Amino acid sequence: MVRSPQPSRARERRADAERNGHAILDAATRALTANPAASMADIAAEAGLGRVTVYAHFDNRETLIDAVLERAIANGETMLDGLALPEDPADALALVLTSSWQLVSEANKLLAAASTALPPDRIRELHQAPAARVTDLLRRGRDSGSFRDDLPLEPLVTMIHVVINGAAADVRAGTLTPETAGDFITEVVLSALQPSRPRPELRGRRPRGPSAP
Repeated sequence: MVRSPQPSRARERRADAERNGHAILDAATRALTANPAASMADIAAEAGLGRVTVYAHFDNRETLIDAVLERAIANGETMLDGLALPEDPADALALVLTSSWQLVSEANKLLAAASTALPPDRIRELHQAPAARVTDLLRRGRDSGSFRDDLPLEPLVTMIHVVINGAAADVRAGTLTPETAGDFITEVVLSALQPSRPRPELRGRRPRGPSAP
């Protein structure tokens, strides 16, 4: 009796598991994009697999959403890595912001699902690479005098993250259109980064108000 070599069967099982893993991630991306509240059963149905198979790869919905968001951010970073950035730091940051918005817009509902399923610290951790890219551009802008240098870097990076995610929330709420959000984000961020000007001397000035009787 001839038996198939054990290593061959093990390789086939690994290949099947890998294909199923990719299929689940693809299905989860589609399902969560259509409905941020999509359940594990919804995702299994979208993938054409049983729930047991899905749970064999991902312990729970949070773990699956974490993996989906991690992959989406990694794919976005690959795209941003390919950008030919202008020499001027402000122009370079504007291009990164508009390109980042395109990625966020495509994954808006996925981000909505992640915001309810994952803790804020984990979401910030997953965005470390995009944050590092922005931090480098801010440093370049400071060195060239294009950006203000009177405020710490980390809060400025956080501000940019908040502006982008706030715009995404407004798009979901219908108070901002996806087509105008990129320009809105760029204008707000670049305005906030303008080099600071000396404040006028206020000493000795009286506050304006109604004239005394």
